[in-house]
Amino acid sequence: MVKKKGKSVSFDAMVKFFIQHYNIPTKRDVDKLIERMDRLEKAIKVSNLYSESNGISRSKSSKASPSASRSADSSTRIVLEVIKRFKKGVGFSEIRKRTGFGEKKLRNIIYRLHKTKKIARKSRGIYIAS
Repeated sequence: MVKKKGKSVSFDAMVKFFIQHYNIPTKRDVDKLIERMDRLEKAIKVSNLYSESNGISRSKSSKASPSASRSADSSTRIVLEVIKRFKKGVGFSEIRKRTGFGEKKLRNIIYRLHKTKKIARKSRGIYIAS
């Protein structure tokens, strides 16, 4: 007796079967998730901006700085205004407390201000407006 061969299964059909059977996400599924996450992040950012503009403050334990949405130019202006308020000089910790900026961001702003000669260093960690 001759054994009758059945219909051969294509490789694509076999891969598709395993993907569906084992719930493996495809590139299309991942792209959809990324798109959803982007929309959620935008919604969160808009709601944070809305709450800040209405005077609702976030907790201080939040990692994001209160002015995360402001541009670098306005951040620099804010730091310069804080430094100008103190005629005898102001320390790094006081600037950080008054602006609410993170340490790295504040160091970069102070570096730029010093480089452009808008502030001077009175001593280590003490800054005066030029």
